[in-house]
Amino acid sequence: MEKLKYRELVQKILMAHTERVLNGECSNRETALQTIFDVERDHYLVMVVGWHSGRRDYGSLIHVDIKDDKIWIQSDGTEVGVASELVEAGIPSHDIVLGYKSPFKRQFTDYGKG
Repeated sequence: MEKLKYRELVQKILMAHTERVLNGECSNRETALQTIFDVERDHYLVMVVGWHSGRRDYGSLIHVDIKDDKIWIQSDGTEVGVASELVEAGIPSHDIVLGYKSPFKRQFTDYGKG
């Protein structure tokens, strides 16, 4: 599968996570999700921004990079798992690297080693 298709699938999956919140799932009027896509450099994020129970809520829910023709999942705070969604969408598991796992632990996963 070509890199352009990877970009489209990553964007589609991240937008779906954001839209679920916008359509009422897990909604919190004080907290919002923002999608940030740097297509030129292949960095894709879903950020949590706002307040929850009087405390600042800020950070990346999902962070995905595309480098060396592989999809690197740098952060995944979802229950479903972005990697499994990408495989379901047709991306071979060896082209997905779980960047949030140490290089040593990656050898024991069903995904790319990086």
